Amino acid sequence: MVKVLIDADACPVVDLALSISSEFEIETILFCDTSHRVERDNVITIIVPKGPDSVDFTLVNALSKHDIVITQDYGLAAMVLARGGYPIDQNGREMSDENIERLLDMRHVGQKIRRAGGRTRGPKKRTQENNISFELKFRQICERAISAQKVEESKGEK
Repeated sequence: MVKVLIDADACPVVDLALSISSEFEIETILFCDTSHRVERDNVITIIVPKGPDSVDFTLVNALSKHDIVITQDYGLAAMVLARGGYPIDQNGREMSDENIERLLDMRHVGQKIRRAGGRTRGPKKRTQENNISFELKFRQICERAISAQKVEESKGEK
């Protein structure tokens, strides 16, 4: 079965994602560390010790092919793609084999600038359009993941 795995630390679309995934009857699991406890009724929450990438590695270990992952982290998204999952960010941008390298390069350049004492822009203020974009793309990915899972099951694959 397809699952939705949410990197819930600082994720502004948890409730929206839960609402949509329940419409599709997709199990959703929240992942967070001890400093960002994000819990919702009737949803599994996995809380890991605070540490660099502790949430990311725990989430990837729970990932199966065709699972959907909501994250802002391009490194995590690259791992999700490598395992046959569908990463999407909170603004509805789907990370794919076609764009992940560029996104990782942008992240690397930003890190270099900050390490050298420079400043980079933070995220823009969240808008209703961001929620609409997320909802539309998330629904598309849910349909695509469920369809791909059914095709594999009909072929006897796992």
